[in-house]
Amino acid sequence: MERLSQSPAEPAFVQDPYHFYARARAAGDLVWWQDYGMPAATTDRAVNAILRDRRFGREPPEGAPRPEAPARLAPFYAVEADSMLEAEPPRHTRLRGLVLRAFTTGRVQALAPGIDRLVAELIAAFPDGPFDLLDALARPLPVTVIARLIGVPDARATDLLAWSNAMVRMYQPGRTRTDEDAAVAATRAFTAFLDEVIAARRRAPGDDLLSQLIAAEAAGDRLSAEELVSTVILLLNAGHEATVHTLGNGVKALIETGTQDALADDPAQAVEEILRFDPPLHVFTRIARQEVEVFGHRFAPGDEVACLLASANRDPAAHADPDRFDPTRAPKPNASFGAGIHFCLGAPLARLELARALPALFAARPGLQLAEPPAYADIYHFHGLERLLVTD
Repeated sequence: MERLSQSPAEPAFVQDPYHFYARARAAGDLVWWQDYGMPAATTDRAVNAILRDRRFGREPPEGAPRPEAPARLAPFYAVEADSMLEAEPPRHTRLRGLVLRAFTTGRVQALAPGIDRLVAELIAAFPDGPFDLLDALARPLPVTVIARLIGVPDARATDLLAWSNAMVRMYQPGRTRTDEDAAVAATRAFTAFLDEVIAARRRAPGDDLLSQLIAAEAAGDRLSAEELVSTVILLLNAGHEATVHTLGNGVKALIETGTQDALADDPAQAVEEILRFDPPLHVFTRIARQEVEVFGHRFAPGDEVACLLASANRDPAAHADPDRFDPTRAPKPNASFGAGIHFCLGAPLARLELARALPALFAARPGLQLAEPPAYADIYHFHGLERLLVTD
């Protein structure tokens, strides 16, 4: 296995990680990423195989060494411990099944008219002159939608956004003590807020996802109080963070390539190309649950592997001319939402928001242009813009 070095914080990599991904794919299905101290799956076939291989998971196997976190981070990791994202069957099957009973396709599709109204309101409030489209549309839209779906008041959307932003910094390499302290404070505030909201819903259930989660049953089972809080935090964080980045990255790609008209013909097709071309999450790790050999490398129980989702999306073996953005491209499966049992539960909602917001944006502002060259933020494993300054 070839060893490659690439700091995820190097400015050139932050702005364009795809050159490194091409070099990594050329070195093989698996390479050793020295900066992370683990193998990385680089190709479409390797990423998909590992994500779907049940011998790999998110939870360390029984008996494998687990890194001990400092006691000061206990509140954050207590929420993590009850997250379905970090669980394996049978616990994962139980948690996901309970959530799916409330997070139905019908409930998601019923959000479309409300999304359209919210998008129209946000567009109508655009300021004159150059403005940051992330602040004006990309950030408020998904956090408000997921808050309404769950049953959290719109007035708390700003708090939700701040708490989420603080918590997701824990997943970034090179996080600081300040980042950790902010994440713990956000976790405490988020948990306390949800305890109050959940108590209110228990007294007076409504027609919202949170009420459905409280009532969800499968073979007499329910979400515990801790699981309920963890699940709502996961849905709120994951339900908007990636969509913010995808909206920004998508608008950037459409304007830079002059392909906005493709949205009118087939918005769903254009959305799939946006997700493939410049996804919001670039790395998703898996842990070997047993001794396993794949692509010429033997993993011991507890060994980690980084699945490079964005590299898989640019693999020429899976996508013709992959470095070209083409919103009329016939959609093929991409790795942006993962695969296997941990495939993103919120993918239908994200796709719906993108397919409603992007055509509405360019229909209302057909002359939208970049007011400055956009720059990506130093937030790897995520990949999104610092700001998106636009003008008519």
